[in-house]
Amino acid sequence: MDITFASRRRPAVRRSFSHRLLVYLLVFLSASVLVPSLVRAADITVDNDKKTVTIDAKVAPRKLPNLDQIYPLEVVACFPAPKGEKAHETLVTIDAKPSEVHKALESLGLTAGKVADVQNDKPSEGPELLVSLELTTPEGVKRKVPVNQLMLDIKTGKPLPKSVRYRFTGSVMIQPDPTKPDKVYAADQSGTLIAIFPVTDKTVMQATLTMKEEKYVKLETDKKVLPKEGTPVKLILEIAK
Repeated sequence: MDITFASRRRPAVRRSFSHRLLVYLLVFLSASVLVPSLVRAADITVDNDKKTVTIDAKVAPRKLPNLDQIYPLEVVACFPAPKGEKAHETLVTIDAKPSEVHKALESLGLTAGKVADVQNDKPSEGPELLVSLELTTPEGVKRKVPVNQLMLDIKTGKPLPKSVRYRFTGSVMIQPDPTKPDKVYAADQSGTLIAIFPVTDKTVMQATLTMKEEKYVKLETDKKVLPKEGTPVKLILEIAK
């Protein structure tokens, strides 16, 4: 009787262990589905492991056909002309909506700060992000270059210093129609993603430069390093450690 009783219980133990193992496996798989390492949406890729947001971009034209001159760089990325308010002063152009990039940065656990208060001479606030371009050589080799190395001071020929950093400020909200209470994310209207100087508050990110420096620092692209205009590149935003 004892032997028979023991032999009947062993399968129950096996079933209990198998059941627990199955539950653990389902929980693990559910977590993997809910929190994937890579999330892609249109022109934006979020890498939760590397803490990066990557945006499809193109090297911007430095002279627009409707303008009679080339203007110094004031932004890193914005919509192309005619939608982009700063399309004549940008390093690269993007099609991704700035508000979607804002959401992507928030998905990494970041909280937007504040744009610079130019009138009261207060700098921008917010989490620091490293900003780079992924360039591909004719041989197919990819390399990541900080955007500061791709922008040269016109007077000195030197790249923008490493001390110039970028902050996730978030954009102001605007009321397009004064007769309606509805407000929209202003950067979606301007098309500006990253401003080098606080020339606009309709942007997702601002650099640490001020308007005082804007009077003296005039920037141009480094054509020896940057691919030709129109070349597809990747704009990478990475949480600074």
